[in-house]
Amino acid sequence: MSTPSMPSQVPPHGRMFRSRLIRAGWIVGLPLLAVIAAAAYFGMLRVTERLEREATAIAAATGEGQPEPWLRVSVAGRDLTATGEAPEASQREAAVGRLAAIDGVRRLTDRTGVVEEVSPFVWSVERPAAGRVEATGSRPAEVGAFELAQRLKPALPRDATLSDNARAARGAPRDFPDAAAFAVERLQDLTTGAVATLNDTVISIRGEAASLAAYDALRTALATPPQGYTLGTIEITPPVVGDFRFGVSRRPDGSLELNGHVASESAREEIRAAAAEAAEGAAVDDRLRDARGLPPGIDGPVLARFVFQLAGLLHEGRVSFEGEAVSVEGNALDAGAVAEAQTLMRDARPPGIAAGRVALSARPIVPYVLRIRRGSDSVTVSGHLPDRATREALLARLNPRFFRESIHDRTRLADGAPAALGAALAAAVDPLSTLASGELTITGTSLRLTGTSLYPESAARLAQSLPKAMPAGWNATVAVTSDAAPSATADMGPCRQRLAERTAGHTLRFAPGSTALAPEFYPVLDAVAALARACPAERIEVVGHLDPAGVKPETQADPVADEAAKETAPKPTKADTKKDAKANKGKAKAETKPEASKSEPKPEAKPEPKPEKTEPERADAGADLARARALAVVDYLQKAGVPLERAAAPTGVAPLSDRQGIGLSLRS
Repeated sequence: MSTPSMPSQVPPHGRMFRSRLIRAGWIVGLPLLAVIAAAAYFGMLRVTERLEREATAIAAATGEGQPEPWLRVSVAGRDLTATGEAPEASQREAAVGRLAAIDGVRRLTDRTGVVEEVSPFVWSVERPAAGRVEATGSRPAEVGAFELAQRLKPALPRDATLSDNARAARGAPRDFPDAAAFAVERLQDLTTGAVATLNDTVISIRGEAASLAAYDALRTALATPPQGYTLGTIEITPPVVGDFRFGVSRRPDGSLELNGHVASESAREEIRAAAAEAAEGAAVDDRLRDARGLPPGIDGPVLARFVFQLAGLLHEGRVSFEGEAVSVEGNALDAGAVAEAQTLMRDARPPGIAAGRVALSARPIVPYVLRIRRGSDSVTVSGHLPDRATREALLARLNPRFFRESIHDRTRLADGAPAALGAALAAAVDPLSTLASGELTITGTSLRLTGTSLYPESAARLAQSLPKAMPAGWNATVAVTSDAAPSATADMGPCRQRLAERTAGHTLRFAPGSTALAPEFYPVLDAVAALARACPAERIEVVGHLDPAGVKPETQADPVADEAAKETAPKPTKADTKKDAKANKGKAKAETKPEASKSEPKPEAKPEPKPEKTEPERADAGADLARARALAVVDYLQKAGVPLERAAAPTGVAPLSDRQGIGLSLRS
């Protein structure tokens, strides 16, 4: 059995000799390798430089007869990349062939094309990074890439470079470089990711404003686009601010000032609509700036409604949202408004909003203000009234006169009302009802009526009649205009024929016992009033009608007819006045006589049945009711613009039957 041989042991001095030999070989070989690498590098540089010289010469030759060379060549070592658009296909093939024939080219990447007619002509610039702007789409072939880049350079954002990836094409709109520079310049005020596009002569921009100042600058610049160009889609997002604020200030004249920030145009429109309602016809000064940054968890529309709710309790002051808290300060409408504001701040704050400072005072209401504003479909009453009775009387007067409109009562009760306020309102509500739109404002003992009348004659008459109707110590001014043109004059014969046509089939019949105009009366009476204005030589005569036989009248109060009857009733003579005074004196004595025996109990006497009216008495009552109805119609016609002297309810005319209804006729 053989014994395995053991590997031979290298002596220590042998290993050391071999290590020294290897080290010496590296020392000798490294310089040689460096020399070889340097020779290869400099050799490649010489090749690259030669390729660049020859390729540049070929590219420059493509500029003959063109604004600039259309061929662009980039060299990377021995690789060439060709880009650009040749005017003709043959020129493209020739240029690419010359590049391929250069000695030493390893690979040629051909990205050239031929100039084409494009429609629509679309060119876009995007800002993908702060220091870079990229152009894509089509650029005008007749301008040239270098020339266009030079035109755009001053408009680029600071320290940004232009990377032009657009292709030359025909069909560019006129003054394209100016419009392109305008679009590029807008990128200065936008953050990264912004895009501006020219689609023929339409400029569209999308992006986020870099700051509030930038947003304002964008809006100013976009107001005047280049001549011959229009704006398309503009989607500019407001900037984000760290101190989002919103405030409403009420001035002593009732106008509102909006300030702070608003997140979008749609939000601005909603806020302005709410402000117009809160201002109740007064001016709204919008100073809001577009910005985002409302803290998460806070609902913008809910916040705005809460702010306007508090502002509605102010006579003068400010409600502000700042630092995620709402504060209110100023002069409240009255003492009750102070308590209401405190309750709202304590119990009705929207989620996420903290309670800020509440500094309200309730000063005496001077001057005492009340407004009644008539719109297209509503009547709004705001300001102060002295008590519930005055409020109910006012609403009772408004309801029958504005039965088509909804009435919104926003009045508050407070002391300090001027004397004879109710009488002034009674005199002014009727004139307001004749306006298509208008406002009645009471400030202290001054009353002002403004608006637009449907009838020029009525507008002119109000300026004279309303001041005369004011109670003692009051004054009234009227600023009522009319957009209606004076009616054309018609002949007598056609006037009467047209009256018959307009009233045919429209019997005006009052409810039993009533003198209130029914809603279906108004279209007919408006047509009759228009006809009367067109026939100045004619006079409208109105005859009332009786109730059906056997129908028991139901007495209904109608203030319009009552006042009309008072105005047209004959004034009492001195003899009548003396008789009335004596009768009242005797009646007073008779009423004071039983006072001494009040303490003596007496058995309750049964009321004696009222004697039935005789036939003559019933006839007189029916005639009085018919005349009151005629006067109510006359009153409406006069308010509709018929002159006072040309609408009357003649006396001594027998009333018509219920079947006939109200009689309307023209008399010379």
